[in-house]
Formats: sequence, C-alpha cells, structure tokens
Amino acid sequence: MELHLGTHHFTHRRPDWSAAATAGFAACAFFCAVEMLAVLLVTGQSPWIPPRMVAAILLGTGVLQPPATFDVTIVAAALAVHFVLGIGLGLILGAIVAPFRLDSDVATVSIAGGVFGLVVYLFNFHVMTDVFPWFAASRGWLMLAGHLVFGAFAGYMYWLLAQIDERPRARTLARR
Repeated sequence: MELHLGTHHFTHRRPDWSAAATAGFAACAFFCAVEMLAVLLVTGQSPWIPPRMVAAILLGTGVLQPPATFDVTIVAAALAVHFVLGIGLGLILGAIVAPFRLDSDVATVSIAGGVFGLVVYLFNFHVMTDVFPWFAASRGWLMLAGHLVFGAFAGYMYWLLAQIDERPRARTLARR
C-alpha cells in the first residue's frame, strides 16, 4: 500500500460546474426543509419565519411583520433567493474542492463542505447583518448547525454528481 502525503495541493484541475450547481441547489433545498422543521421543533416558532426573513431581501422588511403565516408570494421570493444563493455557493465550493483535490473521497469533501458551511454562516450572520440586520436575531447554534449540514451535504452531493458525470467520459475515452 502506498502512502500519498500532500495529495491535496493546488492543481489546475477544473471543477465539474454542472455537478457543483446541482449540488448547491440540492443542498439548499435540503437546508430550507430542515431549517423550517428545526425552527418549529426546536424553538416552537412558526416555520414561516425563516422564509419571511429571506424574502425580505427582495420584498423589503414589511414581510417581517406578524403574523408569520404562509404566503405564496413570500415563499416564492424566499425560494428564489435561496436557490440563487445555493447554486452560487455550490459553484464556489466546486471551485475550491476541485483544484485542491478535496473531492478525492466522500469524507474529505464532506468535511471541506462543512468547513465551507461554517464560513458561509460566519459571513451571513456576522458580516451581512450590516446590510440585513434582521438576520442577527437568528445567530446561534441552530443556524450554525444548519449551515454545517448545508456545506457537508453540498460537498457530498458534489462528490456523488461529479462521479456520475465522470462515468460516461471514462467509457468514451476507453473506446478510443
């Protein structure tokens, strides 16, 4: 058995952009569902509070006024913002893991994704709150855990989808 030390150095390897975008989208969908459920079960608050907070980025702070009930326009705006951010974050994660070969195995890419999720949490809840101050009230372990899960899941999905994308290319190259 050969030991490969230092295999995670920078190379000019390009990310699988479609896998990265899809991984970000899937992780965002998972995050949204888990976040709403966690808010309900852990805090006892309305699950419609997080979508309203996100929708306020597009629709203004008026959507933050009680009652926090379902509204299709607010949910659609929240999903639009979340999915654009999720896809963008998936692309950023792909741009980080591919050149450093952090996608070499599922554990490494999931850990890298979790660290990425931590950075996203810190940016969202400690930097962007200067622009969107209503998010400061959500700082804490629940959102931190959600972002760690988002990142780890995005990393896992990238690894899985990139492997699926590689199979047809490998077969085509083998035939030549």
